[in-house]
Amino acid sequence: MEAFGQGSRCNGVMYGPLGWLLIMGGRHLLLGGGGFIGRHVALLLAKAGHDVVVADRSPPPFDLSDELRERISWRLFELDGAPWDELLDGVSVVHHYAWNSIPATANECPTTDLIANVGPTIGLLEAMRRRGHEGAPRLVFTSSGGTVYGRLQRVPVHENHPLNPLNAYGAGKAAAEHYIGAYRNQYGLDCRVARLANPFGAGQNLSRGQGAVTVFLHRALSQQPIVIWGDGEIVRDYIHVADAAKALVTLASADDVGEQHVFNVGNGVGVSLNAIVSELETSLGRRLEVRREAARPYDVPVSVLDISMMHDLLKWKPRLNFSDGVRRTLSDLELGHAVSTLD
Repeated sequence: MEAFGQGSRCNGVMYGPLGWLLIMGGRHLLLGGGGFIGRHVALLLAKAGHDVVVADRSPPPFDLSDELRERISWRLFELDGAPWDELLDGVSVVHHYAWNSIPATANECPTTDLIANVGPTIGLLEAMRRRGHEGAPRLVFTSSGGTVYGRLQRVPVHENHPLNPLNAYGAGKAAAEHYIGAYRNQYGLDCRVARLANPFGAGQNLSRGQGAVTVFLHRALSQQPIVIWGDGEIVRDYIHVADAAKALVTLASADDVGEQHVFNVGNGVGVSLNAIVSELETSLGRRLEVRREAARPYDVPVSVLDISMMHDLLKWKPRLNFSDGVRRTLSDLELGHAVSTLD
């Protein structure tokens, strides 16, 4: 690992001379770190020279050099009954990605969804509270920028927009956010929330049916029809996973975010499902078969994030626009990459 030297500071974020973010002291605990987002953050942190504990049901599915293997360790982890006090020993930052549902499944049993996801988040907050303001690690919780806001009163949506989720998944994420805010206010815990747009890229779990860009691309490459629910004019904010990972590490690294502890993370540009198909047809150089299904009641019609807060306060902005991200994803899928980087 190359030496970082003196480094520099910008808006509360410490950078090394090579541009890597520096987070001082302790380990980084990634809850659900073997998943799509977590594995990209883990690799980014390890490359920056940090010790990372990936807590998940299975090890992160990527090969590591000997140098990085020394930085990333794995332990078996389930949200239900997690030994929080033990997990937090020696940890400086907790990255919370673990969530046992997606929008399509949360509505099937909202009670189970709430108990399985929000309950353990409160357990984590309680363990942090027991350590006190000075002894508790920093928490970065990844929420859903696409579901917590509900129907938007204005587009793009700012962080101060009311939370009005339309489905159980969004309600669960919003509930977790409220508990995190309450513990931050009442006990002085350093908690941050990233309201993440729709990430896409290498290593996304296609079997979950989540992530329109990657699912559409996979079906196109497999010569299968692309399924679109409704008229295809549902609009979302899509961000490449490598950009998302860099944003999450930037948020985790900031010394002080002041009173602004909630941040939108996205591209700030809306793309419809029909436009995704058109972009894929351009990238692949052929027409794609599309099958239309009835619209789903839990789908928010429009969701585009205002990302100015991340740029103004933390000097972050995405490097890949949507077309660039699609081309990168196509390349990664063809090469069998489990992770993607901005380098």
